[in-house]
Amino acid sequence: MSSNYLREDLQGQTGSGSLLDWVEQIAARAEPGDVFRDKEGRRTLRFVHLGRAFFLKLHRGVGWAEILKNLLQLRLPITSARNEFAAVRRLESLGVDTLSIAAFSLEGSNPATLHSMLVTDELTGTISLEDYCTPWLQAPPSATVKRRLIDKVADTARRMHESGINHRDFYLCHFHLAPESLATDNIRCHLIDLHRAQLRNATPRRWQVKDLAGLYFSAMDCGLSGRDLLRFVRAYSGVSLREVMKSDASLWQQVERKALKLYRREHGREPPPVR
Repeated sequence: MSSNYLREDLQGQTGSGSLLDWVEQIAARAEPGDVFRDKEGRRTLRFVHLGRAFFLKLHRGVGWAEILKNLLQLRLPITSARNEFAAVRRLESLGVDTLSIAAFSLEGSNPATLHSMLVTDELTGTISLEDYCTPWLQAPPSATVKRRLIDKVADTARRMHESGINHRDFYLCHFHLAPESLATDNIRCHLIDLHRAQLRNATPRRWQVKDLAGLYFSAMDCGLSGRDLLRFVRAYSGVSLREVMKSDASLWQQVERKALKLYRREHGREPPPVR
């Protein structure tokens, strides 16, 4: 089985071989400082091609041992770039800011030896929401900026879950904000790192809770107030808080419990109190 995609602006710029041959040559020339990950059959690196910067995720097969290890741990093994390609495409169709795909290729049928890759444009002039929001505990932003970002992140989460996608690594660090867009009517905040995403017709409750708890956990050091949290709940749910408490209170109780458990496990202490 093989599948290939090359964006129109790169047509004729990748040489005469296959797309996988092209990126393997790029990976072989990569400097150590440009490699961000190189383990478990997956290599992630930055490269420049004809004056433009891209990111490459190259999957060379994880092997049956890694697949069995994940299955025994009740985790879905990641065997190729296909998941991320499909997740990005679905998010694009929903109008969610995400990665911009330049190329994709997959070859093989044995899940242990699949050879695949995904090339995306580098996000320039952006900052992760983790880095952008961490100073808020000591230096809160304007109420307008905070409200607009909460609404944006809640809208992304709602669209993603309503479409049947769960991220599995849904943290503030995987949202990349274009700060200058905060002054416009179109905030750009790109959701990245979708290689572990799962796609279904509907998002199961346990995965919805996991995503939302991960997001809340990652925001606990940002000095959020109770009003901020309720704003997110209302924006995500799309109904009044009164209606949320009637129909979905148990969801948010589960989210809070899981987020607190994760914070205590990761940091060995209680999170800062909600203002």
